Amino acid sequence: MAPRDTTLLCLLFCLIQKIQAQEGKLPIPKISAVPSSVIPWNESVKIQCFGIPESYLYQLEMLKNSTSTVVEKRWGFQKVAEFIIKHLDTNTAGRYQCQYRKTLSWSKHSEALALVVTGLYEKPFLSTDQGLVMMPGQNISLQCGSAHILLDRFLLTKEGEASLPQHQNGEHPGNFTLGPVNLSFSGKYRCYGWHSGSPYVWSAPSDALELVVTDTMNQDYTLENLIRMGVAGLILVALLAILVESWHSHKVPHKAHLEDLPELTSSTQKCQNE
Repeated sequence: MAPRDTTLLCLLFCLIQKIQAQEGKLPIPKISAVPSSVIPWNESVKIQCFGIPESYLYQLEMLKNSTSTVVEKRWGFQKVAEFIIKHLDTNTAGRYQCQYRKTLSWSKHSEALALVVTGLYEKPFLSTDQGLVMMPGQNISLQCGSAHILLDRFLLTKEGEASLPQHQNGEHPGNFTLGPVNLSFSGKYRCYGWHSGSPYVWSAPSDALELVVTDTMNQDYTLENLIRMGVAGLILVALLAILVESWHSHKVPHKAHLEDLPELTSSTQKCQNE
C-alpha cells in the first residue's frame, strides 16, 4: 500500500474516532408492542422502537437460541420506528429487540420483547371450589387446566391489568392463590396454558371468572349505627317535649284553679272576722 493511501486511512480512522467520541454514549432504545404483546393467532401487531430524532436507521432483530437475525430495517430521521407483523403465528412469535444508528455509531440493543401468539390450543377451564363473593381479608384458590391437553405452564390475568404471577412448577392443573383480598381484587379473571417447550405459543383464553369482594359487614354496621342514632334522636325530642309541657303547666295555672281563687279568698276573710 502506498504511503499516501496509508496516511488517508489513518486520517479517516482518526476522524471516525473523533466523531464517535463527540457523539458520546447513545441512549438505549425502548421497544413495545401495540395493541399488546399477547396476540391471537393470525392477527397483526405493531412493534415500536423508540430512539432519538437524530437516528437515521433502525433495525428489528429476532432472537433465537442466543443468536439474532435482522428482520427488517427502517431508514429516515425519526424518533420512533414502526415495524408491522401482519400475521402472527408460530414462526413469528418469539423474542425481539431493536437498535438504532446515529452517524457512525450503533446504540445498544433494547431489552427483549416477548411476542406471544394465542389460540393454538383449546381454551382451558378456570374454576374454584369457593364462592366468588368474598369479604376483605379472605383468600381464594383458583385452578386452571385442560381436560384434553396436558399443559404444564399457566398464567392468570385480570381484565384491565398486567399479568399476575404464573404457575411454574409443572403441575396440572395450575393452582393460583389470591389474597388476602381487598376491594381492588374485584374483576374478571382468565387464564392461559402452554407447553414449557414452546413458551410463546399459548392456548386460547379461558372463559371469564368474575370475583366480587364486598364490604357488606361494614355497610350493615353503618346502617345499624344510623338507626340507633335516629332512635336516640326521637327519644331526645320526646324528653324535650315532656320538659316543655311540664314547665308550661307550672308557669300558667289551670282555668279551674283561677275560678276557685275568689272563693278561697272570701272564706278566708269570713274565718278571720269570726
